[in-house]
Amino acid sequence: MSPRISGLRLPWQAGEMGMTAARASEWRSGRIMKIEEEFVVQVDTLGVVGAGTMGHGVAQVAGQAGYEVRLVDSASEALAVGVGRIEKSLGKLVDKGKLTDEDRQATLARIKTSTDLADLTAAGLVVEAVVEKLEVKRQVLSELDRVCPPETILATNTSSISITRLAAATSRPGKVIGMHFMNPVPLMRLVEIIRGPATEPEAFARVEELTRQLGKTPVEVHDSPGFVSNRVLLPMINEAIFCLYEGVATAPAIDEVMKLGMNHPMGPLALADLIGLDVCLDILRVLYDGFVDSKYRPCPLLVKMVDAGYLGRKAGRGFYTYGEGDRLAYHPADGYR
Repeated sequence: MSPRISGLRLPWQAGEMGMTAARASEWRSGRIMKIEEEFVVQVDTLGVVGAGTMGHGVAQVAGQAGYEVRLVDSASEALAVGVGRIEKSLGKLVDKGKLTDEDRQATLARIKTSTDLADLTAAGLVVEAVVEKLEVKRQVLSELDRVCPPETILATNTSSISITRLAAATSRPGKVIGMHFMNPVPLMRLVEIIRGPATEPEAFARVEELTRQLGKTPVEVHDSPGFVSNRVLLPMINEAIFCLYEGVATAPAIDEVMKLGMNHPMGPLALADLIGLDVCLDILRVLYDGFVDSKYRPCPLLVKMVDAGYLGRKAGRGFYTYGEGDRLAYHPADGYR
């Protein structure tokens, strides 16, 4: 067994063949997971690759759940920003009385950062959360496959890309699986767990149970472009953008219709800004290429805004402006007003 995983050939009841009461308690709580008959495996360390919006969110919830976390990004600046956002998020929870300051400090102490993927050899599971580009993700997974021990599960946070194509970049397709967290990770309970055709049942069981330990609700989905969430959501967002593009209504009007008429907590254009317009475009292109169906064709306005760098909240402007001053809405004919 590798140093990061303690494996015990023990029955499941305390007192039999030396299993302590404490170990049995851990088993019942779910921190020790049954993988094969007569085996339990304890995952103490979780790796995350990518310190952006999704990556630092996953690192935060794992740290809060008591896991040691190794957060890796090729850019030290991105790590500094990611950790800063974790600190800010935890601070808000303390201010709201949902977290003690002691727990905040303990969570931060569990999260270690690095720019070297080799520092993930101690992780029982690694979550890849880099940019939503097939070749970039394949490159990262291939390198993780090289540096991580063979029993390490490689999970990808892709929101649309084929798990099958990503797994093919590794020598362990049975241990590659999708863990699609929702944004913002600390607040959203859903995680789509995506099986590829080669994903082993044991790997799925481990990831499903770990998801629950993170305080999330796992939902099983099979491998298909966009899975369920984005196959349904992104066409709606794209159609809202078309409504703006064609002059059917303004951005605030479109969002108000969907909030008041459909009981959505956030309008589709504001949601697109939260997701990131570049991410929306990437997902729509995956859907369009995967299904070869014109109903997934990205709206030209979306393409134009991404080309202009109007990426949503993270860029300070998208369909709305963000920052100090009045919030302005984008109008295709004459810009923000």
